[in-house]
Parts: sequence; C-alpha cells; structure tokens
Amino acid sequence: MSYTFDIVGIAPILTAFEYQYRAAEKPRPSKAYLNSPHCTLDSLIQSTELIPSKPHWNWDEVVARIVNFWLKHEDRVTYWQQKLAIAEQDTVIVARVANVETLRSEFEILLGGHS
Repeated sequence: MSYTFDIVGIAPILTAFEYQYRAAEKPRPSKAYLNSPHCTLDSLIQSTELIPSKPHWNWDEVVARIVNFWLKHEDRVTYWQQKLAIAEQDTVIVARVANVETLRSEFEILLGGHS
C-alpha cells in the first residue's frame, strides 16, 4: 500500500476532533486526521495512536511516510511550527494521512467509474 502525509493547517481542538470522527465514520476510510498541540515529529507520530477507529493500514509505513515528509519538507514544517506558536490557545496542528489506493477508488466512484 502507498500512503501520503501532509500538514493541512491549524484548527481549534474541537474542529480537529470533528475531522477525525468524520473520516472514521466510513466503513473503509481513505484518510485519517492527526492532531497535536505541538508541531513536532514525535507528537504527530504519537497522535496516530489516538485515531478512534484506526483503518487496517500498515502503520509502520504510515509512520515512515510522516518521517519522510519531515525530512524532505523542512520549510513547510518550520512554517507550521511558526503559525502554531502564534495561534490562539486551544488550537492544534492538523495533518492528514491518506491511503492512496482507497482514495483513488473514492475519486473513481465520484467520476462515475472513469479512470
């Protein structure tokens, strides 16, 4: 399986949890949202343990994807660390992990089965 990871922004804690629960409602979720009050590699990896209904993914590969993102996108990580530092209290960094194959299937269904 192939996975993607990206930091998508900063949100109030309750909004971030709403993202998590909406994504987890699907029987075969294509994505999961991570959140943390700290924009650090360790805190985002730890947040994978807090996903309410963890999809049946290879979580070692997901963690590897997060680490890879962190190493290759230092400018984006620094940007979000700075934004989080000046954000209001009770906000968290929000990141998204997606299963590429499942996401592709969802898009194909939306497009009427055309690839």
